[in-house]
Amino acid sequence: MSFISKHPARIYAVAVAALALVAHYRPELPGALVLGLVAAVLGIGEAVQRTEDQKTATAGAGDQLGNNEHQDHGELPA
Repeated sequence: MSFISKHPARIYAVAVAALALVAHYRPELPGALVLGLVAAVLGIGEAVQRTEDQKTATAGAGDQLGNNEHQDHGELPA
């Protein structure tokens, strides 16, 4: 479960790729089913985007507070 919460965009990308492959190699699938799945995928994509935006905002807040472990604390060159 922690993998899902840490990597939702990767999981989403794999699921969308698998759906595209199935739709391509199974042309006998009903068009309404494929369009319904596409609509659901777009909705899930919005949720994934919001999750990633929240993670980015949280990381940005840490940067402003000086909690960024990658921050260079050396002096700037003259």
